[in-house]
Amino acid sequence: MGNEELIIETDRLVLRPVSIVDTDHLVELDSDPAVMRYVTGGTATPREVIEDWVIPRALAEASHRGGAGVWVALDRLDVVAARSVGDPHAETSGFVGWFGLRAPRHSSQSEFELSYRLRRRAWGRGLATEGARALVQLSFTELSISRIFAGTMAVNAASRRVMEKSGLRLARLHDCADTSIAGSERGEVEYEILKTHWESSSFPWAQSARIATSMIA
Repeated sequence: MGNEELIIETDRLVLRPVSIVDTDHLVELDSDPAVMRYVTGGTATPREVIEDWVIPRALAEASHRGGAGVWVALDRLDVVAARSVGDPHAETSGFVGWFGLRAPRHSSQSEFELSYRLRRRAWGRGLATEGARALVQLSFTELSISRIFAGTMAVNAASRRVMEKSGLRLARLHDCADTSIAGSERGEVEYEILKTHWESSSFPWAQSARIATSMIA
């Protein structure tokens, strides 16, 4: 299953595959120093990198990696409101951020790396957890994936909480690749969840997302 037409809905979010029409939103997101603090130390991603590498790479993975890719996260209420009045831009309304599943290049295991990035105004509302849980559910119920993992800097407490609330547990600690970022001396953490653990734990949110091939009003 590819994710080119795969729409995921939660109580408050609509996740749809990223496309070139999302360029402006992605540039704006990556231009916020607070958003990029634990990614680049606050440095913005150049527009040409997003246009020529970030989006094409996500589209390529969606076509070839069996469910991998990047989903743009939209506020569900904004999408529904825009569609109700026939807004031609409804499917880009209420941009919140993005969530991703990526197959490690050199891994022979059936595993995905989970990632996410949200605008600052969406922080503190539980939206990152809601979207992350949906992708964990997708991976273990619709795709042939046995392990999900995610990583961040050890000092990034907010992202670590998202991982923990999504069922992932601390697996290992290692050095930061970029030692120029403040807090890098504390290293990076990797969290993981195995399908066997997910199936045996009976998480109350485990079947909360709706997965479809078209938008639900």
